[in-house]
Amino acid sequence: MTLTFDKNVYGSLLVEFQPKVVETEEENEKYLEIIEKLMAEKNRTPEQDTLLDLLVTLVEKFEDEHYQLGGSTPQSILLHLMEARDLRQEDLIGVIGSRGVVSEVVNGKRSISKAQAKALGEFFHVSPELFI
Repeated sequence: MTLTFDKNVYGSLLVEFQPKVVETEEENEKYLEIIEKLMAEKNRTPEQDTLLDLLVTLVEKFEDEHYQLGGSTPQSILLHLMEARDLRQEDLIGVIGSRGVVSEVVNGKRSISKAQAKALGEFFHVSPELFI
């Protein structure tokens, strides 16, 4: 079954959330909350997926401009993202490997592979390059 995109439903979502370029930390936090709620939806509609993509793009733009990651390591970026989303190591089991692999990656005893970087990028909705 192919899901169709309903422009009226999407228009209603745009009216409800009124997305715009993120200019303040408060707006960024607000959008992150909406993103988390949308990600938690079990059966997102195509319209919700499109709104989610838009909000992620707006947040990434803001964070790219306002957060310095130049001196960060892939492991410190992972730890920051985990902390920001209140995640534990257990939450990454299955995303990047077994409990032991996750522990080694999080504790800096094992570097992040390209496949794991891709999986983490998808999981956190960020560029996999952050983890390489």
